[in-house]
This record gives sequence, C-alpha cells and structure tokens, in this order.
Amino acid sequence: MHLFYTPDLVEDRYVLDEVESKHCVKVLRLKEEDIIELVDGKGVFAKARIINAHPKACALEIIQKTEEFQKRNYHIEIAVAPTKNIDRIEWFIEKATEIGVDRITPVLCSRSERKMVKIQRLTKVAISAMKQSIKAYLPQVDDLISFKEVVLEPFDGEKFIAHCEEDAPRVSFVRTVLSDRVKVLIGPEGDFTSKEVEFAKLHGYREISLGEQRLRTETAALMSVSSFAVLQDLKSTKN
Repeated sequence: MHLFYTPDLVEDRYVLDEVESKHCVKVLRLKEEDIIELVDGKGVFAKARIINAHPKACALEIIQKTEEFQKRNYHIEIAVAPTKNIDRIEWFIEKATEIGVDRITPVLCSRSERKMVKIQRLTKVAISAMKQSIKAYLPQVDDLISFKEVVLEPFDGEKFIAHCEEDAPRVSFVRTVLSDRVKVLIGPEGDFTSKEVEFAKLHGYREISLGEQRLRTETAALMSVSSFAVLQDLKSTKN
C-alpha cells in the first residue's frame, strides 16, 4: 500500500498537492478507485479512494480514519549540535524518527563546527522516515538556536546533559531516568565546554553517561532515543 503525507487532513475529501499528485499518478501510475494510505503527522492514519487521478491535483475520498495511530506512551526531546558533515545529523533524524522522537532541536554550542542548518531539508528527511516506517507522528524539527536558549526553555519533565568530561560525577542514563518525559542535550564533536555543563546544571539539567565508550554526536543522540524507547517498552510490558 502506498503512503502519502497529508498535513492538513481534516475533511472527508482531500486533494493532494502537486508534488504528491505527480508521484501518485505519474510515478506510481495509480488511478481512480485505487486505495492509498495517508498520515497527517499529528496522529491520524487514514485510507482513501482516488476519485480523480489528476497529475496536479489528485482528489481523494477518505474511507477510513484512525486517530492517535500507534501513539507512544512517552515523550522525548533531543537538543543536539549539528555535525560538520550534515549527512550524519540527517542520519540521526531519519533513525530517531523511525524509533520515535517528539522534537529535535539543532543547538549552536561554543565548540560547534556547523553554524547553520537547512530546516526544510531536515524536515523532509523526517517526513520521509515517518512514511517509510508507517508512523502517523512527525517529530517537530526546529531551526538552529543557541545553547543558552535551549537550556532556558521551559520543559515539563526530566532534563539531562550528556558529555565526556572524565572527572564528572555522572550516572548512567538508563539507570537514572524515572519519568516518561525527558529532554537530552547532546554536544558537538568537541563536546560541551565546562561552562556550558555548569550552566545547564544550574537550570535543572542532570549529568549523565551513555556508557564507557566515546560516541560520535549522532550516535550519542540516537542511543538516547533508543535506550529511552526500550525502557518505556519494558515498563509497559511489566504493567
């Protein structure tokens, strides 16, 4: 079954935008009466029948709709410094979306090598991953903001900062997290500065370790997402 992203899906009739219409009619060669699947990125999963296979404005009739499709029982946000090689952070966004993440915030740190990101490109990667993994929730992907702004943002949940300073009194992430709502800060290739770590601690962030090994930025970010997902799955199984 073919899956399409329809962010403003509300009514029982829907017209695909020109890009999706062309893909549907010209590339996939779908026609009237064919059934396709839709997700709106906000939890809705639907099935629709093609009623007008126009290559620029393909019209659909919604025949089945499911709210909160495969809704997760947890919330996780990752604030991560974009890598110098943007392909690596795109890889993280793709994999994190497949696993399940609610928000990804590129953060500009003192030692950041990359000073800008293309938000439309990153969002496109997340949309593609959502469709590929048949999910109905699209993570919020933010534009690049400063470390200070990220730290000062209000957040209702547990807040953590992962870093590599050897003499820091850190605890294992998987052993210390208790909440089903978390936010994790991941630094750049050169790690956070000691001042950044202290600033985060001053505003309620706890220092954590992701293991004895030294991880790349994107690997550390993905490990945070995957570890938390496993923990929540185990918690659900026990309950």
